[in-house]
Amino acid sequence: MKKILTLLLAALGLNTACSQNFENYEVKEFAELIADSNVVILDVRKADEFAEGHIKGAILIDQFQSDFVEQAKAKLPKEKTIAIYCRSGRRSANAAGKLSDVGYKCVNLKGGILAWKEANMPVIKEE
Repeated sequence: MKKILTLLLAALGLNTACSQNFENYEVKEFAELIADSNVVILDVRKADEFAEGHIKGAILIDQFQSDFVEQAKAKLPKEKTIAIYCRSGRRSANAAGKLSDVGYKCVNLKGGILAWKEANMPVIKEE
């Protein structure tokens, strides 16, 4: 019985340690959020993906760069909510976790720009 209790407590501890400290928003919620001037839109894809089409007003910081967090600290204000997206939502969830760990309030676009486009939301392209 003691072993079972120990295993249960260990499992609970792992769940707590692995819990995400940001929220995932559906497209409609995300669109409403980014209409607020206290929100910064962050695209964490590669530059060529960004150039193919991005959400208007988005700042690009490639999540795969080794200095991603340092670039974010230099460009993003901590007092604002950071609305993050990528292609499908994986990279942005990873980025949201990293930024949340250093004190940012983050929201991730569930499904990324693919979900955004599927919902017929606007994107702009680099000229």
